[in-house]
Amino acid sequence: MALHDTLSQMNVLLTTMALDLTKVSKGNKSAAQRVRVGSIDLEKIAKRFRKESIDAEKKGKIRKKFLVKKRKKKRAD
Repeated sequence: MALHDTLSQMNVLLTTMALDLTKVSKGNKSAAQRVRVGSIDLEKIAKRFRKESIDAEKKGKIRKKFLVKKRKKKRAD
């Protein structure tokens, strides 16, 4: 699976969980169960994201702009 697909899956899952969390605050017990199951799914997707992002970084598909900017700031201080 591609990094972009994993990010979109993560986004969909987080959106769904956020909607269910509002239902949980109103006392919906089945929504609470869905949030708990969603958190397990999120863990799996997050692990896949870490692997894919490391692979993409090694292949040069992701730029390290953030790291470069951070290093420049530290040197300026």
